[in-house]
Amino acid sequence: MQIFVSGSLAYDRIMSFPGKFSDHILPDKIHILNVCFMVDGLDERFGGTAGNIAYSLNLLEEKPVILACAGKDFDSYEKWLRQQGLSLKGVRQVDTEHTAGAYITTDKSDNQITGFNPGAMKHPSQFDFSRVPPDDALAIVAPGNLQDMQEYPRAYRDLHIPYIFDPGQSLPAFNGEQLKDMITGARILVSNDYELEMIMKATGETKAQLLERAEVIITTLGEKGSLITERNGRTTQVPAARIARCVDPTGAGDAYRSGLIKGLAMGWELPRAALVASTCASFAVEYLGTQEHSFSLDEFWARFEENYGKPA
Repeated sequence: MQIFVSGSLAYDRIMSFPGKFSDHILPDKIHILNVCFMVDGLDERFGGTAGNIAYSLNLLEEKPVILACAGKDFDSYEKWLRQQGLSLKGVRQVDTEHTAGAYITTDKSDNQITGFNPGAMKHPSQFDFSRVPPDDALAIVAPGNLQDMQEYPRAYRDLHIPYIFDPGQSLPAFNGEQLKDMITGARILVSNDYELEMIMKATGETKAQLLERAEVIITTLGEKGSLITERNGRTTQVPAARIARCVDPTGAGDAYRSGLIKGLAMGWELPRAALVASTCASFAVEYLGTQEHSFSLDEFWARFEENYGKPA
């Protein structure tokens, strides 16, 4: 099965400030704020929704096509993706821009200040679907270029390619009518519980009304697992997989989506596919960063069996 993953490719540049931001910000001078924080070095990691989802799918022995834009500083990320054996045929390189980057500074109280440069992500990836066989394809539209997020659902509907719509952190960029158009025809609308509330507020529609547009709504609930709500009224609570330690939950959502796609690609029903999703997410949270976890298929299915019984 051909799997298309549209979204972002980004560098996560993480810095640690050994003090507290609050010690250097004067409340009565906030209107003329001018501060400098000396950090303890910089840690660069590979990230972005498309990169993260594709990375975990690759661990699950799928070879997705990444649909995203990268910039003139893409060399190290490109090398990393090629080392994973991932296709770059859907990655458009924009030589006048930098690859999208998040600059995250965390103080010793875990407060964060983040600057995000969209860079090449401002440009659509412009993938040509004319030679894609619709009977053997699956797609996810994850947060990334806003034009891609609007145009790819239309392309998938025209080609009868089932797709997962995941607006995520891009939600505030769309109005209600745009969201309704992107959701209409989706196989699955996936979001966390807060994002689902935002979607309902923006569209003015209830969950039941959204289910007239998307066949299924999956709501992720962190350590409480996820909830599947189907158009036929059936709901399924999916438990989270047990973990050895929780180090960084940042990449759990993208890993969940990777496992969900893997389960669907295997032809499993949604409740079973969501167990694959929970298992995949459990590996991600045990490591700092979104593409730092690793597992063999034997290790993956051993954890799946430990949590949920033998795979069907």
